[in-house]
Amino acid sequence: MNNLQTSGQLTIGTMASRTGMNVSAIRYYEEVGLIPQAARRPSGHRVYGQEVEEVLMLIRHCRDLGFSIDETRALVSLSTNDERDCAEARDIAKVHLDAIRTKLAELQKLERTLSNFVQTCTDQCLGGPAPKCTILKDLSSDEAKNPGSTRCCC
Repeated sequence: MNNLQTSGQLTIGTMASRTGMNVSAIRYYEEVGLIPQAARRPSGHRVYGQEVEEVLMLIRHCRDLGFSIDETRALVSLSTNDERDCAEARDIAKVHLDAIRTKLAELQKLERTLSNFVQTCTDQCLGGPAPKCTILKDLSSDEAKNPGSTRCCC
């Protein structure tokens, strides 16, 4: 371990290893202001204080959960401000949860539609000429534009 690591300064490589992030991601989070600008060695290499590790872990977990950069920025800001109420963090998480639930419902509808397309093909035309495939007919119909209204979602 070099002196910079023992004196509380971590190289970007060490920080990447500790947080499970890529070096390029850490550079990006620095560029967009989610973490403070790194100090520089005389060689120009970035070094960070150990407190940045905790912020990077928060960022990584936010991103793993699909929070946007702006949502992540707000949560990072809340994590260091004793004057703000945790209800703000809950509200951000609630909005994100609602968006995920909406997306999940859309994906479930798509799954039902595609599953029905596959089953209909298996039952009606599998092994026949491709132009007569029920999947291709269903996909080319007006009903395919709105999977929630197709006969295949029943």
